[in-house]
Amino acid sequence: MKIKALVVDDEKLIVKGIVFSLSQEGWDVDSAYDGAEAINAIKSENYDVVILDVMLPEYTGLEVCQIVREFSNVPIIMLTAKGDDMDKIMGLEYGADDYITKPFNVLELKARIKAVLRRSIQEKETEKKTLEIGDLRLECNSKRVFLNNNEINLTSKEFDMLELFATHRGKVYNREQLLDSIWGKGYPGDVRTVDVHVRRLREKVEPNPGQPEYIYTKWGVGYYFKD
Repeated sequence: MKIKALVVDDEKLIVKGIVFSLSQEGWDVDSAYDGAEAINAIKSENYDVVILDVMLPEYTGLEVCQIVREFSNVPIIMLTAKGDDMDKIMGLEYGADDYITKPFNVLELKARIKAVLRRSIQEKETEKKTLEIGDLRLECNSKRVFLNNNEINLTSKEFDMLELFATHRGKVYNREQLLDSIWGKGYPGDVRTVDVHVRRLREKVEPNPGQPEYIYTKWGVGYYFKD
């Protein structure tokens, strides 16, 4: 499978370096230099992954991520300034799948991209079924979710987490287990990533996120799906 990627950064030397390195992998790589250009590109092309800088003209990377999540679940890796934890947290809040801090080694970037893609590629090659729990329906093959027959737009990681919970109902997962299962073993992020995704998932699938009907918290342990 040939990977199609989009690199978005207003620093042309950075874009040139990333495009060259990813092209060496045999990937098809496009580039954009501002937020508006990025949005238009994602609307017009079917990308497998987007590498998106936070600081962009026209629209910031966070704004781009938020807009893109209204129409696409394409995996997004944010490029953030070193030590800027707020950008990382906000990126996850707005639907990014991962982040990497500048300056970075391109080998690390490639590893992050492959980790983001690995699970979705494996799932495309595996026959999936439809899961129905109460008013919630998961069409696993197409990665679509419906609540009361109304489709809900989930990010790739949100769907993966919901599917894991729904296929192992009643099993309590701690944060480390969720990081390993959804992001892959050796993922360098911290447990806040899990909490952010659980909160966003509840906001989308729970009629009342403050009183969840599907995803419960086992205090001091982790999260689980109703049995």
